[in-house]
Amino acid sequence: MSQTNKKHILPIIVLAQFACTSLWFAGNAVINDIVKQFSLQPNALGHLVSAVQLGFISGTLLFAIFTISDRFSPSKVFFICAMAGAASNLFIFFADGLTTIIASRFITGLFLAGIYPVGMKIASDYHKEGLGKALGWLVGALVLGTASPHLVHAVTENLSWKIVMIVSSSLSVIGGFIILILVPDGPHGSRSKGIDMSAFAKIFHNKDFRSVAFGYFGHMWELYSLWAFIPAILTSYAAIHSEIKMSIPLFSFFIIASGGLGCVLGGYLSQYFKNSIIAFSALTISLICCLLSPFLLHLPFTFFLLLLFVWGISVTTDSPQFSTMVAHSAPKESKGTALTITNSLGFFITIISIETINYLRSFIDPNDIYLLLAIGPLLGLIALAGIAFGKIKVNS
Repeated sequence: MSQTNKKHILPIIVLAQFACTSLWFAGNAVINDIVKQFSLQPNALGHLVSAVQLGFISGTLLFAIFTISDRFSPSKVFFICAMAGAASNLFIFFADGLTTIIASRFITGLFLAGIYPVGMKIASDYHKEGLGKALGWLVGALVLGTASPHLVHAVTENLSWKIVMIVSSSLSVIGGFIILILVPDGPHGSRSKGIDMSAFAKIFHNKDFRSVAFGYFGHMWELYSLWAFIPAILTSYAAIHSEIKMSIPLFSFFIIASGGLGCVLGGYLSQYFKNSIIAFSALTISLICCLLSPFLLHLPFTFFLLLLFVWGISVTTDSPQFSTMVAHSAPKESKGTALTITNSLGFFITIISIETINYLRSFIDPNDIYLLLAIGPLLGLIALAGIAFGKIKVNS
């Protein structure tokens, strides 16, 4: 492959990642319509998000145990999962109640395990140097893809909710073909020789890897819960301030999508600062936002949106930095498995966080409930402190 062609690989991967990860919050974007059609309880929001997360966890565990992204062509794995994810996303059309809806979202999450971490594996196989910048764009695409169903819903608000599902599945099909046709396996990848049931223990035996992973886990406690409940925060604000007229889906899109800016910004900053310093700074800002959340619903509209946008940007800025540090601290032949394992455990933590907040919303004032998110960045900062101040050996 020529050097010129290599320069085009990252934009292609970014485009495909954006298209395929639109599957992630497709159900979340139209939850109110689904609740009405199937007469579900209001807490269905948390359950649907958790179903995708649980599916993703199950998929990443299978990928890690069988070292799939290290044994087979990552581009072909990505393509197969993009096709299967598109199909399972549309399975919701045949649902007759909450159980089958959750099944559809679970299976969709299962195949997302072959899209998000495998996309990072593909990018890392092309970028031996400058991986932080590359993953900044890639995770930014994930953020934008995750937010995109809210935009589609805002544009098609007067049409059937099924349009959102059809659009996201169509995008996934396009993204899968883009990777299959235009992105061959990268020059810096290596294949493992077979199934290694001890891969998990070997990777976590590395002290530096553990420090990076625990910082990432704190980040994940906050991230998806914030994304899941952005519409709820906006709805609560609109209920208190009846004079404010806003499109909940449209503002949900912009706030979540702003995190893509944080990812790209962090990627560029990684050319000048250590990945760990950028991640530490982003965690600090998002922790401050968590601590300010009790005042959120009573702020003037301009300051309310400003705080949400700062929160939306900072909560994702550290994502590609953590992925870069994971890739750098793992053995070369287990890089894909390491990324997959940390994703799996991180997303398991998101389920605990989402379901905890989902349950406690009935007992805790909406002003105070999101203080619980501060647990994640606080613990993440503790784990990351030694790394950020030079005690880690990996290139971070």
